[in-house]
Amino acid sequence: MTNRIAFQGELGAYSHQACRDARPDMEALPCRTFEDAIEAVRSGEADLAMLPVENSTYGRVADIHSLLPHSGLNIVGEAFVRVHINLLALPGVPLEKIEKAMTHTVLLGQCRKFLAEHGIARLTGADTAGSARQVAEMGKPEIAALASELAGEIYGLDVLARHIEDQGNNTTRFLVMSPEANHERRGEHGMMTTFVFQVRNIPAALYKAMGGFATNGVNMTKLESYMVGGSFTATQFYADIEGHPEDPAVKRALEELEYFTEYLEILGVYPRDPRRD
Repeated sequence: MTNRIAFQGELGAYSHQACRDARPDMEALPCRTFEDAIEAVRSGEADLAMLPVENSTYGRVADIHSLLPHSGLNIVGEAFVRVHINLLALPGVPLEKIEKAMTHTVLLGQCRKFLAEHGIARLTGADTAGSARQVAEMGKPEIAALASELAGEIYGLDVLARHIEDQGNNTTRFLVMSPEANHERRGEHGMMTTFVFQVRNIPAALYKAMGGFATNGVNMTKLESYMVGGSFTATQFYADIEGHPEDPAVKRALEELEYFTEYLEILGVYPRDPRRD
């Protein structure tokens, strides 16, 4: 055991914040790409991986759903991080001295109001934590970063303004991935089951496959489709449901689903995070 949890991005990224919140006893291991974070677990360099799957404002994270089924890892938990954007500057620099703010292009669009009110120009950076690091390294007092408070703590920047995002509910959902599956019932707020499937090539196959969840009263919280193998006719579906595969209602629904599918794989069974409410 390495007691490490891998994530994509630099130290101070929101994924790093998710690692700290969900697994505070583990060392966070930054990785360049999602694939690198997955490989760190497969190679034994890390015990777990923290992967973002969707954002309440911008939807699903590109490529993640296609990576998960082939990762060889299992979902063992979920975590939610409120994306609080903070204006970070060199120590001692007052707000009125800031002329430009640097961050990832997505975050620049999430705090337009604050930047306009203070006459601060937008400067595109590679990512949030990387922008904080760059501001610290450049040493230019007129340039600030938009990032997490954790990034400011790591790179020695002062917080000039907290929670300046335009929307107060921007949240990212993460999945905790492990090389070992854990289907034990745990947690105090119920269980979640995530799976992928491909329907058989018969009329109304998806409608019929989904019918089992409705008739058995199983709540499906997510259903998304994406192409596989570069084909417009090969579609795979990713689904989250509330419940455990051994719950009678869930078991019946999955059995009915299996009848109408040519491929079905459970990616994880894990505790439901109450922050999803």
